[in-house]
Amino acid sequence: MSYIAIVDYGAGNLMSVHNSLDFLGYENRIASTPDAIEAASGVILPGVGAFPDAMDALHASGLYDAVLRAAAEKPFLGICLGMQMLFEESDEVRPCKGLGLLPGRIERIPTTLKLPQIGWNGLSVLHPNALTKGLAEGDAVYFVHSFMACPADRADLACVTDYGVEVPAMVARGTVFGCQFHPEKSGPVGLNILKNFAKLTEVGA
Repeated sequence: MSYIAIVDYGAGNLMSVHNSLDFLGYENRIASTPDAIEAASGVILPGVGAFPDAMDALHASGLYDAVLRAAAEKPFLGICLGMQMLFEESDEVRPCKGLGLLPGRIERIPTTLKLPQIGWNGLSVLHPNALTKGLAEGDAVYFVHSFMACPADRADLACVTDYGVEVPAMVARGTVFGCQFHPEKSGPVGLNILKNFAKLTEVGA
């Protein structure tokens, strides 16, 4: 049976994503082995905490290579810190290399507003993609972060939000997607985004 793998590398908020996919009726599994990732029809990389800690955990888990292969072969979604990990490097805590799937780097949000940004904020769609289907201008989603992606190629920037400055909210290149916000905590709007991703995997609901 086909399923969506939620990567368990010890640094992600797994259960809320798992519960949301269950609610939508899509087969999914917490994946803690390369084989479980390899056999999946699509992969979600969650993440919470600091960038270098998450990258260290991913390497230590033995899942790094499997994650890279999955991103090259099947629909792949990074959520929150998982989106930031898609990029080449981050300045958080210390300079640290990311997965390098998208060109660009992670930097502290250059805003005069309070950090971390915590709460609901509206989306503006710059480049529509499969995940933005059904998304209306200004639809609000839930953010928790102090750092943001700085894509080297603006064509990769799907959605932005305003937090005193333009903050990347969704990125996309091919079948690699990233959401800085938490779709699994963003009500009907977020569930629709997860449903759009699940449809790409052809996992039945």
